[in-house]
Amino acid sequence: MLLEAREVSKVYRGRRGGAPVVAVDRASMSVAPGRFVAVVGESGSGKSTLARMLLGLIPASDGHVLLDGEDIATMRGERMAHFRRSVQAVLQDPAGSLNPRKRVRQAIGEVVRLHRMANGAAGVRAKIVEALELVGLTPGEQFLERFPGELSGGQRQRVLIARAIVVDPEIIVADEAVSALDASVKAGVLRTMRELTERLGVGYVFITHDLPVVKKVADEVIVMKSGRIVESGPKAQIFSEPRQEYTRTLLAAAPVLEPVA
Repeated sequence: MLLEAREVSKVYRGRRGGAPVVAVDRASMSVAPGRFVAVVGESGSGKSTLARMLLGLIPASDGHVLLDGEDIATMRGERMAHFRRSVQAVLQDPAGSLNPRKRVRQAIGEVVRLHRMANGAAGVRAKIVEALELVGLTPGEQFLERFPGELSGGQRQRVLIARAIVVDPEIIVADEAVSALDASVKAGVLRTMRELTERLGVGYVFITHDLPVVKKVADEVIVMKSGRIVESGPKAQIFSEPRQEYTRTLLAAAPVLEPVA
């Protein structure tokens, strides 16, 4: 499977007759299962808009988003259902992404039933527990009846990841998925995400402004500035031999965590 953006652009109308705003300008990229692709850039660089086009949440003004060569804008019926199962989202705000009135089993169970991933109450329950334990919430049974407000920030983010992987996706688009977490919790969630790549072959488009995070988990790095992709390549090349001045500026500005003696 290959998820691909091919020369995609997103242009918004200007307010009160002002000039159009180009959020993404002819961006091309791809991600396959088992690959961890990080998209980095400052706030306003267009990376979240690109993520939403890859998810089919907003249409491209120009260009195409393709799944295995098929334009998602033309998908209908079972083809669109296949896309929705195969490409999942994990967004920035776990508190806002989970209904505070729904228990964990309800939040994940409705996705299992929607995509027909299990049959009967026992089958659905087993699928939910399996997903929870895959993301490090063990034993899974202990989390089924909890409400989001009874979970820590890291646990809520793990529930969101469990909700994504419960439908056996091949690619997850994660938009600033760990930015709201403190350093120690963030490290644990990132480790879980990387393990899912290694154990299940899940691919990621990982949207972030946090370069130390990218250095830990990414295989490939895409750098965006003002809606354009200005540089891309393997992580080692981007961090050791960046070609663009903008990339060098980002790297120079990134915090360096000193090891604790």
